Parts: sequence; C-alpha cells; structure tokens
Amino acid sequence: METLTVRRVIAAPIADVFEWCTTTTNYTRSPFVLKARLARPGAGAPYGVGAVRLHTWVIGWFRERITAYNPPYDFDYAVDRSFPPARHELGRMTFTEVAEGTLVVWTTTFQVPLGAAFTRVVAKPVIAHVFGRILDAADTALTTAPAGRPGSAYE
Repeated sequence: METLTVRRVIAAPIADVFEWCTTTTNYTRSPFVLKARLARPGAGAPYGVGAVRLHTWVIGWFRERITAYNPPYDFDYAVDRSFPPARHELGRMTFTEVAEGTLVVWTTTFQVPLGAAFTRVVAKPVIAHVFGRILDAADTALTTAPAGRPGSAYE
C-alpha cells in the first residue's frame, strides 16, 4: 500500500474551501475529471456521512462513500468500488486556517492491482497530479473575482 499526500494553501476562507472540496461536481473543473455526481446524499448534509460520490476520471471510475464529516475541518472517504479495481484504505481531506488562507491536506492510501512497484512508480505520481489539478481548480474558483465585481480586474 502507498500513502500519498498533496498539500496546497488556497487564499480563501476555510468554510468556502471545505464546501468546494466536498462538492464532488466541482471536480469536473479539472481537465482530468470527466464526470462527477452525488449519487446519494449523506446524513445531515448533502455530502455528510453516508453520502456516495461517483467520479469518472481519465484514469478510472470511483465510487466513494463519505465516512466522516466535520465541517469545515475534515472529511474522510472510502473508495468502495473502482475501475480499474484497487485496494483503498483511507481517503481524507483536512482544512486548517493559516495566515495565507486555508491549508488543504489530501491523503489517500491505496494499491492498484499491478502490484506495489507499479503503484509507487506509475499510479502514485499520476494520482498526485490529478489531486493537484483538482486543487488548482479550487484555487482558481475561490480566488478569482468575477468580472465587474469588487476585487476584479474590471473595477
């Protein structure tokens, strides 16, 4: 099993970053996520405990279930099914207020069926890249002011 962690500071309030990252449909703003939808709402919140998220990436398909939900600080998920099939032990995103905005730490522990070496050498860097691009999309969405509004280039 390999553990992968991607960190990023997004210059936006913690509640906004948490909401963006839990809302699976936002992931399609990355060129690597083709489709994403909420298949079943969670308890107490659409993306709360028990929510089921479906993602189709250029590298595969994933059915995730939210297992912990503590807004705006963290949520955990498990990949219940995937294609290609993979073992998955942990998915977690944590959010911490920092001087520059919100620190996002995205961690996953997994292994693809071609073995530990393939997971480490090929799958881990590819998944790290996709996670990074999703966080790039979050950063762009949350820090770029719409045209004609305060803070925009068109003031």
